[in-house]
Amino acid sequence: MGADLHDISYVRIGASDLDESVEFATRILGLELVDRDATCAYLRGDNRDHNLVYTKGVNSGHVLGFEVKSMEALETAAVMFEQAGVTVRHGTSEEREQRRVGGLITIQDPTGNNIDLVARPAASGRRYFPTRDAGITDFSHVGLRTSDPRQDEAFYTRLMSAKVSDWIGDAALLRIDEVHHKIALFPSTYAGVQHINFQTESHDDIMRSWYFLRDNNVRIAFGPGRHPTSGARFLYFYGPDGMVYEYSTGVRLITAEDEKTYVPRQFPKAKASFCSWGSVPDISEFSAVVKAGEKAAPHAA
Repeated sequence: MGADLHDISYVRIGASDLDESVEFATRILGLELVDRDATCAYLRGDNRDHNLVYTKGVNSGHVLGFEVKSMEALETAAVMFEQAGVTVRHGTSEEREQRRVGGLITIQDPTGNNIDLVARPAASGRRYFPTRDAGITDFSHVGLRTSDPRQDEAFYTRLMSAKVSDWIGDAALLRIDEVHHKIALFPSTYAGVQHINFQTESHDDIMRSWYFLRDNNVRIAFGPGRHPTSGARFLYFYGPDGMVYEYSTGVRLITAEDEKTYVPRQFPKAKASFCSWGSVPDISEFSAVVKAGEKAAPHAA
């Protein structure tokens, strides 16, 4: 049995220009700036303490954080990873303070994505107050790059207790609770966060943001559209340092009752597997999956 993940907690993104990233996150994305110092800016899109942290310097890298239910669960996970041959590093007091958590261990998946497991993350006594009415309700999932989809899928399902909801080609959509996916693994040649998702209250919010983004000369990456996998309506767009952000709404929930009969579906490497409305992605990892399918199609026939 793998680590008992409670929820996705945060993502930390290296920024070449902190001011530019904060300006984008507040004025365009619609997040609330919680705190800032010389090296970090903490932002949120729900009532948690923070969901997104920009760290000074693009080379400071990407980190994805997951919460476990207790300090005991964190130590149990550390032992389990070590027994599985995964290098575990316990966070220093300074790192715990930076993450605003009581307990911290860090690991890497086979591709080299940096993963934090945390216990007792800071809670907030204040409501989330957006700087722009984008309709955001919560931080929901992250797309990760994978250089070996099957190896990373095995890592997350065996050691992180994730379950496959669906595949698009070799790209696995993984859940850790009822939400269709909290992690999406997209084939790439290097590690890192591929996109960051925030849920919105309604489809109307997505369409309002589409017009807002166009009016503010933000590059649209994909959509508006609807994912045939999760059923979510979506809109992807580019931010500073080439990071892709996504609004979506109406994501499928796979309940305990659904679990009794649910079987993951295999979607082909095709445009229609990403959008049932016909939108075509301007995102390299998505396009690579589609192109791989197009190359394979004549052989398959």
